[in-house]
Amino acid sequence: MKTRTQIKTDRFLGVFIAVLLNWLVRLLGKILRIDHTLNKNFKTIAVCKFKGMGSIVQATPLLQSLRRSFPDSTIVFVTTTANLQLLSKIPCIDRVVAINDTSFFRLAGSSTKALFALWKLHISVYLDLEIYSNFSSLITTLSLARHRAGFYRQASHYRMGIYTHMMYYNIKAPISQVYLQFAHLLNCGQITESLYPLAVEPDNAFFNGLNLRDTKYLVVNPNASDLRIERRWQKENFIQLIASIRTRFPQLSVVLIGAPAESQHVADISAAFAADTKVVDVAGKTQLDDLLCLLHHAELLITNDTGPMHLAFALKTTTLALFGPCSPAQYGTHANCFTVYNNVYCSPCVHEFDIPPCKGNNQCMQTISVAQVYALLSAALNHQQPEQHPNDAIVYSGINHEVLGVAYRG
Repeated sequence: MKTRTQIKTDRFLGVFIAVLLNWLVRLLGKILRIDHTLNKNFKTIAVCKFKGMGSIVQATPLLQSLRRSFPDSTIVFVTTTANLQLLSKIPCIDRVVAINDTSFFRLAGSSTKALFALWKLHISVYLDLEIYSNFSSLITTLSLARHRAGFYRQASHYRMGIYTHMMYYNIKAPISQVYLQFAHLLNCGQITESLYPLAVEPDNAFFNGLNLRDTKYLVVNPNASDLRIERRWQKENFIQLIASIRTRFPQLSVVLIGAPAESQHVADISAAFAADTKVVDVAGKTQLDDLLCLLHHAELLITNDTGPMHLAFALKTTTLALFGPCSPAQYGTHANCFTVYNNVYCSPCVHEFDIPPCKGNNQCMQTISVAQVYALLSAALNHQQPEQHPNDAIVYSGINHEVLGVAYRG
């Protein structure tokens, strides 16, 4: 099932179901008078994130904090089958409950199985990291977890009965810190701020086959997932940038990456360098382990704001990230990241609109010039201090999370 189809279904059908559940759960809460205080140990903690490989990477500080603070609890991650390979690399997760969303019938069948699995696990606390998904709210409620925590914005007030605790979603805070608010809410005594260091295979066959182990190279990711396609910088700009790199730094190879669905977009760029053996197109050919190995050994990653950027953050690979619809204050705050962001009037728009004000004519990305990106890249490759210093993460601590940020507790 295409992402846009899922979003439209969720917006129309999901809202109707969520509103009904809101009133039903509020009524049952008043009748049953369940104690929802959180100063206790929990037998089973579920964390849910369906969409976004990068968001799962950014949730690893929360997962590590839960593991350290509740060592005897079972931590369950609820997600889609597309994320199984990534989650297998995060050992603080004890169990994964996955839903197959590739078609409507698979979604319905696997959702039923997932709910049966959650019922058997008797979830004590369910943390829903999705911001906009009514489907996720439905699964949260039907999990029958005693305590259910989620995020709210002004437009999602109808969800405030579904969850027993709600946390304000602050678009100005680094996303890993946003997720960590749930660790503070659960009174975690040991908070981990850093992303989990994903393991890299020491002898990856795919990487060895590219003969790059003794070669200096850059990785270029010109893609953005179909969840927010307007995060792409133009193909022509990537072609000009790569041409400049190959002219000024002929010793460097350039590796183009992308998911299978993005392979044609990447092929349009690599076609401009068909005669250059040092420009390698591996889009659609890599598994997660291959991609991690490529990023780990790279001199630098050049990327739009999308999943591989977050993998590079976890691997501490120097990253030059291009931002437009999203703010780097939320997604680019890592010490190994240099960002290009022109902050046009309508940006950031991602968390305010399903359809951006520009209707896909992404001026925020189009205003980024090749010269602007190349200047930052050249400084980094020449080991000079770029004009822009790497971002430092902002830490939000010392807050009473039962008062500040929690809008409703049933």
